[in-house]
Amino acid sequence: MRVFVILPAAGIGTRMTAATGTSTPKQFLSLAGVPVLVHSLRAFLSIPRVEAIYVAVQKREIERVRQQLDEFQLGTRVHVVAGGDVRQQSVWNALEQLASQARCGEDDIVLVHDAARPLIDPATIERTIDAIAEHGAAIVGMPAVDTIKQVDRTSHGAIVTATIPRERIVLAQTPQGARCGLLQRAFSDAVADGFTGTDEASLLERAGIEVAVVAGSPHNFKITQPGDLELAEFYLRSSK
Repeated sequence: MRVFVILPAAGIGTRMTAATGTSTPKQFLSLAGVPVLVHSLRAFLSIPRVEAIYVAVQKREIERVRQQLDEFQLGTRVHVVAGGDVRQQSVWNALEQLASQARCGEDDIVLVHDAARPLIDPATIERTIDAIAEHGAAIVGMPAVDTIKQVDRTSHGAIVTATIPRERIVLAQTPQGARCGLLQRAFSDAVADGFTGTDEASLLERAGIEVAVVAGSPHNFKITQPGDLELAEFYLRSSK
C-alpha cells in the first residue's frame, strides 16, 4: 500500500486579494517568512509513508512553484501539474497524472489537502491515512460547537426553519481521501454526470462510498482573509 497526496493550489483567493490589494494568490503569501504552500508541503513530506505529492497550480504559476521547491530544498517527491478553473478539476488533473506516472493501485491511498491550510499537523495526517486503510475513505472534521439553524433565504433575510442537532454535524477540513480506485470512480462518475461538488467527500458520498471522520484541530483552518495570516503566525510562534 502506497500513499500519495494531491494539493490543489490553483485558486485565486478573491477574498484575500480584494482585502489586501495584491494579486498574489494566498497560497504564495508569506507566513513567518515561508510561503503558505511550502508549510503545507513540509507537513506531508515529514510523513515517511507519503511516496509522492502532486501540486496542481495555474499554468502561469508552475515555474514559480518549481523555483520554490528548489529554494526550500523540498526534494524529488513533489511534482507540479496544471490545475483547472475549479478545485474539482485541479484534483482530477492531478489524479490523472498520478495514475499515469505513479500508476496508483486500487488499494493505494490518495489524500487531498487544501494548500491554504498550512498548519496541518503530522499526527492528523497519520490518523487520516490509518482511517482510509481501515474504512476505504475518510475526512478530517471538527465537531460543531454552536447551535446549527436551517434557514430559508427570502428577500427580507433569512428565516429559521429548523434546529439541527449539533451532535450530528461536523465541520469538514482536509485532508480528505480514499483508496485510489474509489476516488477515481467517484471523480469519473461526477465528470460523466457534469456534477461539481464542494469537496472530495461530496463526490465519494454521491458515489455511495462510506466516509469516516477523523478528529481535526482548530489550528487546521484555511487561510482566507488577512487576519488569518496573523492568527497562523501566532499559532506557529506558540508551537515553538
